[in-house]
Amino acid sequence: MISPHSERGAWKSEQLGSGPPGKGAQPSPPTGPPSWDGPPPAGTMPVEHTPLSRLRAIVDRVSIRWRLTITYATLFFTAGALLMLVIYLMVGWALGAVWPDYPLNLDGLVSPEVAREAQRQWYWQQHAATVAVQRELLARSLLALLGVGILAVIIGYIVADRALKPIQQMTATARKLSGSTLAHERIDLKGPDDELKELADTFDEMLTRLNVAFDTQRRFVANASHELRTPLTINRTVLEIALGDPEASGDLKALGRTLLEVNARNERLIEGLLLLARSERELSVRKPVDMKDVAETAVDQLATRAAEAEVTVITELRSAGTVGDPVLLERCVANLVENAIKHNLPESGRLWVRTGMVEGALVVQVANTGPHIPAYEVNSLFEPFRRLNADRVDSDKGAGLGLSIVRAVVRAHGGNVTAIPRDGGGLVVTVRLQAR
Repeated sequence: MISPHSERGAWKSEQLGSGPPGKGAQPSPPTGPPSWDGPPPAGTMPVEHTPLSRLRAIVDRVSIRWRLTITYATLFFTAGALLMLVIYLMVGWALGAVWPDYPLNLDGLVSPEVAREAQRQWYWQQHAATVAVQRELLARSLLALLGVGILAVIIGYIVADRALKPIQQMTATARKLSGSTLAHERIDLKGPDDELKELADTFDEMLTRLNVAFDTQRRFVANASHELRTPLTINRTVLEIALGDPEASGDLKALGRTLLEVNARNERLIEGLLLLARSERELSVRKPVDMKDVAETAVDQLATRAAEAEVTVITELRSAGTVGDPVLLERCVANLVENAIKHNLPESGRLWVRTGMVEGALVVQVANTGPHIPAYEVNSLFEPFRRLNADRVDSDKGAGLGLSIVRAVVRAHGGNVTAIPRDGGGLVVTVRLQAR
């Protein structure tokens, strides 16, 4: 675990604020679960294992190919064993049926006791011969059954492979799919009109519908980017020219500055919406990324803003590699830091940023001082245009898209993000991503 009090990874404190360090009592940094580490990763809670659960775990690890192979081999082997049992019984019945009756009539020639003993010996020989034949048949049949069992496994594997070949074709097509290949990649399975053919055709129809939807979304984002940015750019230019007029009155300049602020907010809103739309699509760029470097860049970019807000940024950054879009990941961390600066204490606030590996998962955590946040309000903060204790008209602290973009970026990278209220006020946001 990443410990905020570890001697080897001591906190690296960087004073970015301009306020005096002794102004106001500061809550201590978050320590230990659950206030800092948040909910544990999936699979970390201790689970009591029973023999049945262990057996199910073993079965769950067996691939479908080997399940089919074992099923086919078991059925083949069972059929061979039943056939061997039937032959074993029928040989006994056949020997009993064809064995001749006692051929001698010794009445009057020998005593009755000798005659009965001779007859008993005759039928005992019949029983001994039957048992010997059955034993020899059983021994040879078991050897043959062993060979049949091995042959059944081989044949079962081949049959399973042929049965799964259409599914392998579907999987290969799905792996090659991306936003740019949906237009021409299809399974186009050949063969009889069976269940697998119907499944492949349904999958192809779904790909066609997805291609239409993605193409419509791309066109909308491109058109919206142009249509929304152009008038705002024109408005900004006109206002800047008006403000630069030396004959403009004071009231006109005050109005122009207000309109410029509104125009800038609208530009940020549009940029946030476009970034949110881009984040919710499949990643088009995948590169090795060290989240330590990403966090350092985000903190450096927002150093001036933190200084203006009198927020002290405390970092503990350790190397944590992943694969993804560096621009989106940088925007994700920057949004977390920017959000923590905005919603902090008015004076002498603090902000903690740290990265590292926790139980095999890449973790980025951002915590800040600030107002108390009810636990039932935390999840709603990730919804677009949602602000704590503010309506849609309140715009002094942004458009309400920061955490929505964070969640979209994290999901696009196959991770998850959680948030919990921090003891003493503020919020703790934990991002977990797949390690490189």
